[in-house]
Amino acid sequence: MSDTTIRVLIADDEVIIRRGLISTVPWERYGMEVVADAPNGTRAWEAFLEHEPEVVITDIVMPGMTGIELIRKIKEHAPRTKALLLSCHRDFEYAKQGIKYGASGYLLKTDFSDEELGDYLEGFRSELRRPGQQAPAQSGGAETAGEDKAAGVEGALREWLHGIRDRFPAELERLLEAEWRWMREPTVPYLIGCGGPAASAEAEVPGATTGAAPGPATCAARLAAGLASAGLCAAAALSGQHVLLLVPEGERQAWNARLCARKAADPQLRWTEGAAFAGASGWLAEVRRLHGRIELETRHRVRIGEWPEPIAAAVRLIVEQADSQLSVAEAAHEVGLSRSHFSTLFKRVVGESFVAFTCRTKLGIASELLAASKLTVQDIADRVGMPDAKYFSKWFKRCTGQTPSHYRTERRMTDAR
Repeated sequence: MSDTTIRVLIADDEVIIRRGLISTVPWERYGMEVVADAPNGTRAWEAFLEHEPEVVITDIVMPGMTGIELIRKIKEHAPRTKALLLSCHRDFEYAKQGIKYGASGYLLKTDFSDEELGDYLEGFRSELRRPGQQAPAQSGGAETAGEDKAAGVEGALREWLHGIRDRFPAELERLLEAEWRWMREPTVPYLIGCGGPAASAEAEVPGATTGAAPGPATCAARLAAGLASAGLCAAAALSGQHVLLLVPEGERQAWNARLCARKAADPQLRWTEGAAFAGASGWLAEVRRLHGRIELETRHRVRIGEWPEPIAAAVRLIVEQADSQLSVAEAAHEVGLSRSHFSTLFKRVVGESFVAFTCRTKLGIASELLAASKLTVQDIADRVGMPDAKYFSKWFKRCTGQTPSHYRTERRMTDAR
């Protein structure tokens, strides 16, 4: 390891997670090396004192000492250390607490992509190797003072969308009085999904400036950079594969033409167009609605822009109301179709009936929570809309052939090998 190599510590009580990160992440690409890993917070703290890593990636819930407490101690000891949380929790309350103590962000264990982790690692390398870089402030509006403006806006937007911090609405008001002033007039949002990595920012959109320096690491970040240079707009990468694009309503036709021309060169490009809005309240409501589609794509294999809107809306209802017993008739009414037409269309588009898809979605959520959380069976039953733990246990066994407790024990034994 050279003097310039960034040292990394990984803490997680699941050995399969630690080994997976150590062996599959191309650490050398980010100028990093894993110098230690630990199965709990106490051992991780000991390893931190021994190796003094500059980056710590830690699970939240661990025996001995939680990841939250670990980050608090690390930040008190070495404020410049970068910390990233791994979470299995859907409500993000633990992640919010970690951010409060100085974590740079979090990744949901079961969902994060290589590109999302790469975004964080690339950012850590840039900050740690920047001459004179100071530790980030721990509170409020001063946090983005030393950051790149576009990256700061993107980070605040992501935090707001995931419920970690609520500083973005105030930042939006500032932007709407300055560089985004044009968004006080009718504005059209697009959620764009991209496929494989792009070669460079200028290759993304016809009309983009040529000769620019290579863009950021992920296809979404590169696409956002290319879009931003192609005309009046605002573009932000919401994940490694998704871009939020905002354009003046009067430019809608021109932007549709640009996107269609790009899709001719890149068939993997796809997008969905949101409803026009004006001002801050419309901005926040429509962008939050569009962001819900990323959950569908990453967790439930729905590709944006490829399903009819009534079906995509119904799938969103299934996911968002997993803790209820949503009927076919209720879903059909919500999306404005007759029950028979809705049932026929749903099966043709999705490939299975509404009831079967709902059952599979609930089973996936329940299985994930049993394997990766410490929630009780009753708590999990509540999360998937079952009347009680007894009913849930019978349903789960009928679907999987195992009781919830047997499934949880077997999964954890498998993961520990």
